[in-house]
Amino acid sequence: MAGFLSRVAAATRWFPAGMSQEERKLVRKLDMLVLPYACLSFFVKYLDVSALTNAYVSGMKQDLNLYGDRLNYINAAYEVGYVVFQIPSNLILIKYPAQYYLPFAELFWGFFTLGTAFVKTYEQLVVMRFFVGLSATSCYVGLVHIVNSKPELGRRNALFWIANPLGQMIAGYLQAAAYTNLNNHHGLQGWRWLFIICTIITIPVAFLGFFVFPDMPERTKSRFLSEEEKALARKRLSEEGFTPSTGLSKTIFKRVLGSWHAYAFVLVLVIFCQQTYPQSNPFILWLDSQPDKYGVALVNNISTVTHAASTVGALVMCFYSDIRGSRIEPIIFSGILCIFSNLVLTIWKIPDGLKFFAYISIGWAYGTIPVLIAWTAEGIATDSEVRAIVFATYNTLSEICGLVVPLVAWPTSKAPQFRGGFIWVCITFHGPKSQYYLHMLTTIFF
Repeated sequence: MAGFLSRVAAATRWFPAGMSQEERKLVRKLDMLVLPYACLSFFVKYLDVSALTNAYVSGMKQDLNLYGDRLNYINAAYEVGYVVFQIPSNLILIKYPAQYYLPFAELFWGFFTLGTAFVKTYEQLVVMRFFVGLSATSCYVGLVHIVNSKPELGRRNALFWIANPLGQMIAGYLQAAAYTNLNNHHGLQGWRWLFIICTIITIPVAFLGFFVFPDMPERTKSRFLSEEEKALARKRLSEEGFTPSTGLSKTIFKRVLGSWHAYAFVLVLVIFCQQTYPQSNPFILWLDSQPDKYGVALVNNISTVTHAASTVGALVMCFYSDIRGSRIEPIIFSGILCIFSNLVLTIWKIPDGLKFFAYISIGWAYGTIPVLIAWTAEGIATDSEVRAIVFATYNTLSEICGLVVPLVAWPTSKAPQFRGGFIWVCITFHGPKSQYYLHMLTTIFF
């Protein structure tokens, strides 16, 4: 087994050429401590979040009378809860141990996911989704900050980030299975069983975090690392230009506001999140609008294809960008895919095969996010606190867009064509400021 893993590491250039055996041993150990929990936590977060859309097309809509744009309002309640605590959450993470804070928050969102299985009214569902969002706030912004607090970025970001589309994929498969095999079992509809299953998966992951997660390199007290290994980890960060956290201070926001990097990276990340929105709800609602072609189980299964494309895209583009030493090439490629795909979906009266291609291409482009995250971390490597705030700010603004924009550009009542939504995406991508910041970043870094 060890020989096989060594061959895989060599084939994927997992370790930089010339890295000492001592460092390789440390990196292997850090990967085993950080990535399994980070990936599983991010996976169950998206498993729990994505379950709502799968439940919606699997009977929840009819059972709870969720007609019109109520799905948008339910998603908005989640986004409000998710947004309000983003930056405060990462400030807490700077001050308090991550191995306690992150798993504790995960326990809470697991309990609220379980509560979703037993709601009786639309109003109760809105409340539950708000608290799922509030308690899940710390997951992504906290974990992405910690994953990017070590030198090896591209491939590690890919492995961490693909837990997002994989969670959405598995939610589709679980809902298809629950609808087929558990519907009305013990008096509960199949969509309710989905939330119960999600909770059963979530809670053990939280306890794993309490046991193995090592916290930030500069303050880790992990029982699995020797003092020599902790010192080597800190040394490696310093040599790569990653400065350790200096803790909370009054200068944090001044440093953020005075850094053009913060504005530029946040803008580019938010724009890419806008471009790739069609790969989620619009795609599954297009499938759901054709009941003569696709039954409930088939809708849940086919809707996972865009998430599969995101997974493959993230792995290919992150590994490529690490090996080539260039982040901008996959970003430009994905931008071209987004332009073409959103333009043809704006036209809409096109063959179904081209629609599938467009949605899948947008799914692939969504896999560019971890490349952008690695690029951001490298661009702000010298200030750990600014990096934490930038990650939280980008995610906050993305979620605010995810809260406001769908209500206007992607209302459920306009499904499946969503002409206004596709026009909005095309306009944001061609905005002069987005092109200016992208050009500025590529000029300075490349």
